[in-house]
Amino acid sequence: RVYPGFLQHAGFIAMNPDRHATSHWDFYQSLVRGDMQDAEQHRRFYDEYNAVLDMPAEYYLDTIHTVFQQHKLPNGTWDVDVDGELLRVDPKAIRDVPLFTIEGELDDISGSGQTEAAHGLTPNLAPAHKQHHVAMGAGHYGIFSGRRWRELIYPKVRDFIAAHPSRIKTR
Repeated sequence: RVYPGFLQHAGFIAMNPDRHATSHWDFYQSLVRGDMQDAEQHRRFYDEYNAVLDMPAEYYLDTIHTVFQQHKLPNGTWDVDVDGELLRVDPKAIRDVPLFTIEGELDDISGSGQTEAAHGLTPNLAPAHKQHHVAMGAGHYGIFSGRRWRELIYPKVRDFIAAHPSRIKTR
């Protein structure tokens, strides 16, 4: 069974129809004004935003069930299959891996505080290894892509990584 990408896309659009309608109206106004730079920026955004893929229905449904309905990670009941063996995920076991959580102020998929909650789930991680950032004006998609990613989020991620050099030894 497959969860069709077009259904995922329709769901994304349905969450903010006014925002998308306004964006398309502004796009056409840019074309009328001859503002090709603004129009091209709109095209680039929607070319990427509209590029959704089909995914296995089992994966999608399991994610909804595990993350949003059963809240298995914060409840301490999330088991993952590792080579045929079920292992319990225990965030308390994290002791020396830096944690940087990011939320978008306008994120309508991951609710406010959802990623920041990871800080409370990792009590054995020193506060110096924890950082949280709320990206003002960013929605769920904007956290990962586009101008807000480049200008607001990536520099913080880059600086966080630089401040916490890897202790992982490579071959």
